[in-house]
Amino acid sequence: MITRNAAFLSDLLGLCAPSWEHAGMKISAVLFDVDGVLLDSAGAHRRVWNSWSLKRGLDPEKVWELTFGRRPEDTVEDAAAHLDPAVERKVLDELLAQEKDTVAPVEGAAALLEALSGSPWAIVTSGDRAFVEARFAAERLPLPAVQVYGSDVEHAKPAPDCFALAASRLGFATSECLVVEDAPAGIRAAVAAGCIVVGLTTTHPEESLRQAHMCVASLADVRSLLITQGLVASP
Repeated sequence: MITRNAAFLSDLLGLCAPSWEHAGMKISAVLFDVDGVLLDSAGAHRRVWNSWSLKRGLDPEKVWELTFGRRPEDTVEDAAAHLDPAVERKVLDELLAQEKDTVAPVEGAAALLEALSGSPWAIVTSGDRAFVEARFAAERLPLPAVQVYGSDVEHAKPAPDCFALAASRLGFATSECLVVEDAPAGIRAAVAAGCIVVGLTTTHPEESLRQAHMCVASLADVRSLLITQGLVASP
């Protein structure tokens, strides 16, 4: 179900119009976060961070709150300034690799990505390239030509750099890009980049995603929105 601010975005994008143009604005591409949007990885990441926190004598709950939408090394820097973020990133990557078989696609991800095969889209994630590529391959999810990872930018989410880079690689202005994000840090980054942002309530309640232009409950809702606009074809 499409929720908060649907009327606002309908007015902004012209949701009932046959094209993406409204008041001089055109949406030409879709940028997806990965964790919590395309991959259901919250459980795996929670176990990784709990294990790491306990090994380092830290409060798992406090650390967990720092993780969403951010690079692991940035979380380490905030949670444990006395530790070397680069060293701890390797430890975290090793722990995550052990969880690979517990990560599955979010419901509707495969159908949505297949439907987008003829349209410009990208993934923009703070996650690890090798892990994402391996999980997409294992689950037979298509990977787009444009992929932006946390390692590709100096300043990761909540900085806007990653979304600006993805838009540039696709050849569009950020204002022409629709972003699908589930985490407050990612939403802040996308808004700062000048994108139109859809908050997906898979990992956070709607109240936490208030900076998004609208919120939806599922990828089926995202697909319905894109069908309405003609970016993907009806089933």
